[in-house]
Amino acid sequence: MEAQADQVAKESVTTLELTNIISGDYYQQNGYPHAEWTYLRKHAPVYYVEYPRTDPFWAITKATDIMEISKQPRLWLNGPRLGIFPLDPGETPEVLPLKHLLNMDPPEHGEYRAILSRYFTPRSIRALEPEVIKITKEVLDEVMDRSECDFVTEISSKVPVAVIAEMLGVPRPDWPRLFRWTNQIIGGGDPEFQEGENPSETFAQARMEVFQYFSNMVEERKKHPTNDVTSIVANAKVNGEPLGMLELLSYLLVLVVAGNETTRNATTGGLLAMIENPDQFRRLKAEPEIIKSAVEEIVRWTSPVIQFARTATEDTEVRGQKIRKGESVCLFYPSANRDEDVFDQPFKFDIGRNPNPHLGFGIGEHFCLGSNLARLELEVIFRELGKRLKHAELAGPVERLRSSFVGGIKHMPIRYKLHAARD
Repeated sequence: MEAQADQVAKESVTTLELTNIISGDYYQQNGYPHAEWTYLRKHAPVYYVEYPRTDPFWAITKATDIMEISKQPRLWLNGPRLGIFPLDPGETPEVLPLKHLLNMDPPEHGEYRAILSRYFTPRSIRALEPEVIKITKEVLDEVMDRSECDFVTEISSKVPVAVIAEMLGVPRPDWPRLFRWTNQIIGGGDPEFQEGENPSETFAQARMEVFQYFSNMVEERKKHPTNDVTSIVANAKVNGEPLGMLELLSYLLVLVVAGNETTRNATTGGLLAMIENPDQFRRLKAEPEIIKSAVEEIVRWTSPVIQFARTATEDTEVRGQKIRKGESVCLFYPSANRDEDVFDQPFKFDIGRNPNPHLGFGIGEHFCLGSNLARLELEVIFRELGKRLKHAELAGPVERLRSSFVGGIKHMPIRYKLHAARD
């Protein structure tokens, strides 16, 4: 019977369908390609993909392989190819000047990461909890007297944008600009956010605006430092030398994007999972002490960052597949977080899951610097929703981002009932 099922799977998943794993159109229309990833994990965990308008790459879908590759930063470089980004028809590759943590390799990566690492420790981040609670309550209060809203634009996007803006010292009137820049940088391939002729132009325009905005702040913070993150980065030194302007502005750009995009999508996807699994939402309300476990399951389940690439520095092998120097592998984190060899019932949303060794924040050298902040924000948001949200249901279709890099939800209309805040 199992052999027959395998044969059916082989016949039903064609090579064309397997390229869905990197198709922005597929992600927008269908969400994550879990059927394809499941097939690859079982039959071709190291799979060579040739996709139109991008260089070939090896798809890595098993958790153990992703962990091993991520722990060998000198064999597998981040720099040459950050991710797999297929070009739109008529779009030509454009080299954009960016130099930040995501595309740095040792030893440079560690030197730049150290600039802010002590500000993102669990203890340092926990000090932000009162402010995150205040922001979350204000956001929920704004929609409390209504019965319908777009959860993304009116709730899940507002909390992380406000938190990172406060940390960076960005004035409140400019917070919507951070939201717009993030959408254009991450979702430039989505017609809703595209402003240039193509995704590359949209990205370039948003990058220029971010650089212009923060270059003025940086000059001010160099003369008159405050206690915000922009001041810390503006006055930081690496090997005794101030950061170059490209490195400095690239650093801030990544903080702007990473500081709200992934948490926003984990929050949205987390509530969607609760709506689709009402027993888990009832459990969250009945057992508030389970919140930390719930956050880990939300991160595993949503896996907002879909993929990063690595490039081999020498000929090597992964599961017997020969990968030559200069070839790229693509690490698919949502696939790793559904790996049957790691998780019991991986397709079950279980907020009490223990253990939960997910790779939602990556692993190794490039483990997410902001993971503690993301956890705190998710903890506060879902703790408040558990206390205040009587019920919620979808009030319209979920609209997803056209991207195979970040698993984004653009719009999620909900019908709900919120209680007033309680201490």
